[in-house]
Amino acid sequence: MQDLVLITGGAGFIGSHLADELLSRGYRVRALDNLASQVHGAARSRPEYLARDVELQVGDVRDPAAVRKALDGVSAVFHFAAMVGVGQSMYEVEQYTDVNNRGTAVLLEALIQKPVAKLVVASSMSIYGEGLYRANGGREVEAVERTREQLARGEWEARGPDGETLAPAPTPESKRPTLASVYALSKYDQERLCLMIGEAYNIPTVALRFFNVYGTRQALSNPYTGVLAINIGSGNAYTVREIAERMASVMRKEYITPAITGKYRVGDIRHCFADISRARALLGFQPEVQFEDGLAELAEWLDGQSAEDHVEEAREQLEARGLTV
Repeated sequence: MQDLVLITGGAGFIGSHLADELLSRGYRVRALDNLASQVHGAARSRPEYLARDVELQVGDVRDPAAVRKALDGVSAVFHFAAMVGVGQSMYEVEQYTDVNNRGTAVLLEALIQKPVAKLVVASSMSIYGEGLYRANGGREVEAVERTREQLARGEWEARGPDGETLAPAPTPESKRPTLASVYALSKYDQERLCLMIGEAYNIPTVALRFFNVYGTRQALSNPYTGVLAINIGSGNAYTVREIAERMASVMRKEYITPAITGKYRVGDIRHCFADISRARALLGFQPEVQFEDGLAELAEWLDGQSAEDHVEEAREQLEARGLTV
């Protein structure tokens, strides 16, 4: 009998694609997912895209009994269950901390009692804050945090310690974390907890710091899912405006132009894109889907989807709390 793999958050966007890959390689797959309404809609039913062969256990990662049941017979765990959203995390502090931090702690306590052969946790690019920068001459420089006063003046670019102009550079794993949001803090906590307990209890553990993930099955009605809401990081940089224009083009809706608000959300960063050299060297990773092809696939899938627009509601929530400048 093939090994059984557990994916927490396995009915979601990334987890369901992972499930497909594991099934294609002959593994059995179990998903533990609470089918949160923000992701799965009010019906909170099993998504149609979730492979038929996936054993879905509806439950919460914060529930010790549900987690123990989900781990029964499992040989490896992918921990993808999390609340996702930089802006929302800045006012739903308790919820993000409870789901992401405590949920991970509950899972790890269960793994202490029932260790597995491998643990993989989904971390996030958000832990870097601003990405890596270089000053004139190529010297690596960490950007100085932008002040509210600077942003209110529309001075968007980050500068160095001496006010020097900086050029964004690919961000490697060695870049020091700069935690600019509750979400970032919670993802860093997830990462460190898993690596710490994995080391202590001899559970081989890897944390993957995903960048802007996009593609089919993403939660279209969730206004906090990011720029395009399956690249884990491509090594290429694109501006938000460029992505919006390219998306309009592939959907043949060039008449829709990006609305430049001139505002900043607390927790936003200016530049961060992935240096994938380590993944290439250690894992043999090479991006297989070109950005244009990924957008075309997404556009084709969108043609048959419906979504509720909650962007204005999300904007009002942030503005009411003084979280925009």
